[in-house]
Amino acid sequence: MDQLIVYGSQYGTTQRYAERFSELTRLPCIRSEAVKDLSCYDRVIHFGGLYAGGVKGLRRTLRALGEHTGLVIVTVGLADVTDEENLANIRNALKRQVPGHLLEKTQVFHLRGGIDYRKLSLKHKAMMTLLYHSVKNQPEEQKTAETRAMIETFNKAVDFVDFSALEPIAGAVR
Repeated sequence: MDQLIVYGSQYGTTQRYAERFSELTRLPCIRSEAVKDLSCYDRVIHFGGLYAGGVKGLRRTLRALGEHTGLVIVTVGLADVTDEENLANIRNALKRQVPGHLLEKTQVFHLRGGIDYRKLSLKHKAMMTLLYHSVKNQPEEQKTAETRAMIETFNKAVDFVDFSALEPIAGAVR
């Protein structure tokens, strides 16, 4: 089976996961910006960072897929991926980004990434600061798990990368 890893990464966490997955599986790995035509592949494994409700690079990957190319999506985000509320939010975002007929036959996995505020672009830093100030004083019962994670990590460098979480994904694509 001819397979390819594609990744969309803004600050490097998703790239780290994708490159490690490439080492584990011996599959080639490319940035989503390099994607042209993926119809020659039997399966594409797309690793994408979660940004503002979307999966980075996924739109380009979806446009390049062949009619019979299988898809695996691996999301990488800051929020705890063992929290059902977070997973529901990610699934809803995927429903907006991936056509239903394709999503129902796509395997989806979720990994926890990290953030380093020192590395954020001015635009992203401003967005995160505005978001932080808009939610920090909300009553606790109104805060989502995602919001609480953002408040706890605001203006810090945190890294939740766990390469052992790649094993079930590797098993699924073997």
